[in-house]
Order: sequence, then C-alpha cells, then structure tokens
Amino acid sequence: MTDQTRILLVEDHVFTRDGLRTTLNLQPDLHVTLEARSGEEALELLAHHTVDVAVVDIGLPGIDGIETAAQIKRQWPETRIVMLTAHNLREEVFASLASGADAYCLKSDKPALLLLGIRSAAAGSAYLDPQVAHHVLGGVRAPEAGSPLTPRELDVLRLIADGQGNKEIAAALDVSVGTVKLHVQEILVKLQASDRTQAAVKALRQGLL
Repeated sequence: MTDQTRILLVEDHVFTRDGLRTTLNLQPDLHVTLEARSGEEALELLAHHTVDVAVVDIGLPGIDGIETAAQIKRQWPETRIVMLTAHNLREEVFASLASGADAYCLKSDKPALLLLGIRSAAAGSAYLDPQVAHHVLGGVRAPEAGSPLTPRELDVLRLIADGQGNKEIAAALDVSVGTVKLHVQEILVKLQASDRTQAAVKALRQGLL
C-alpha cells in the first residue's frame, strides 16, 4: 500500500465524485484517501493530512478551483495538483497553470487521459489534455507587440483603471474571481507595480491604456 499515490479528490457534485473515486480506486497504484466538496474543506483536510496529488474541480462553490490550487501550492508546495474541468477555455487553462497546477484534464475525455494526468503529476511531470495544448502553444506567441501585457491582462487593467473591483471585473469578463486575481498578480509583476493604482498609473504613462 505504501507505493500507492494518495489522492485528495475535490469535487462538489456527488455523482461526479463517486464516479471519479470508483475509477481511481480501481487502479492498483492510485487511492483516494481524502474527499472534499469545496476548496475550503480541502484546505482544512490538508492542514491535518498529507496526500501526493490533489485532483481539483475548477468550478467549486466558495473559493474556486484556481484559488484553491494556488493556496495549496503556497501552503503545501510538495502536493501535486491536477485541475479538472468541463470546459476547454483558454483563460481557465492559463489561470490554472499560473496557480501552480501540474496537470489540466477535461472531464469529457476518456478516463485513461485523467489517469495519465494524475500519474504524470505524481511522477513530477506536467500534463496538458491534448484538446487544450493548443491554447498554451498559441499563448507563447500571443502577447501584443510593444506591450508586456497579454490582451486579457490589458482588459483587466482597463477595468482596474475604471475603478472596478475583482468581482466586477470577473462579471464583466465572464471569468472567475480567482482568474482575475491571478491576472492582477501578473500585471503587478510585469509593470513592477506595488499595487493596482500604481499599475494603472504606470500603464497610462507608458501609453498602454
């Protein structure tokens, strides 16, 4: 039993969670040792238990999967994270990778691909579902010429300059609050700004807005 990969399953839908648990526990090298219905519950469990891999649904109630993954990586950096989603959305892919996720898998894919993602993450490798890999490849050459910010980061910055908070920005761009927070962090780093206001001022002075 000691050579089994210990898994924390974070999924709020009971039927999906049951199906995932059954699929994973049928594998001799994998074992679901902990289950959580929310990001908050997952963090509470990890404060008292150790796992090798956390399989996190991106669309959790409360703090979403992206923020949950970021907090896990900050507090327990040795825990590998597999992000699980029903959507093939470019913003979610990049936000998940920025949060520290080691693998990104689609719920709609064959179970074999999820197993591959979990085993890759457990082994210390990265894994991207083949259907979403093109987002990353495209993102490598996507930034606007003459600007250190990506088009979506510029969208976020414009709304910051308009005085919008994270919740308002998330609603305007149809993304999660966790995604907005990660965009803001990237903006602050790229513009070498200490806060949102300074970032907006620097962007205006550089002609980015």
